[in-house]
Amino acid sequence: MSAKTNSLPPVLAACGCGARSEERKAAGVDAEIKTSNLKRLRRIEGQVRGLQKMVEEERYCADIMVQISSVQEALRSVGRALMSNHLKHCAARAIRKGSREEAEAMYEELLELIYKHSR
Repeated sequence: MSAKTNSLPPVLAACGCGARSEERKAAGVDAEIKTSNLKRLRRIEGQVRGLQKMVEEERYCADIMVQISSVQEALRSVGRALMSNHLKHCAARAIRKGSREEAEAMYEELLELIYKHSR
């Protein structure tokens, strides 16, 4: 069995705010987007609790699968909103204002995010 390698680029992409640590913060988060995403995530949390109840109550498998699909689509929707915000703010600033290495690292980060998000 082979050891799993870390797929992150060797150099972390600098966020538009210039932070380089793993505790980076978003360069610019629109308050409306943040509020919207938090509402969506709370709704998703409720959907997942509903799924748990359906399983506990031994509800019909097909009904559970439909609800799982609904939760997955809701999560994808939050992911798309986050990706859009990341591209508009964090990535754009890092590419515009960062060094060549930081821009390359951001491109790598974006490719990895797109790959993971599209699965």
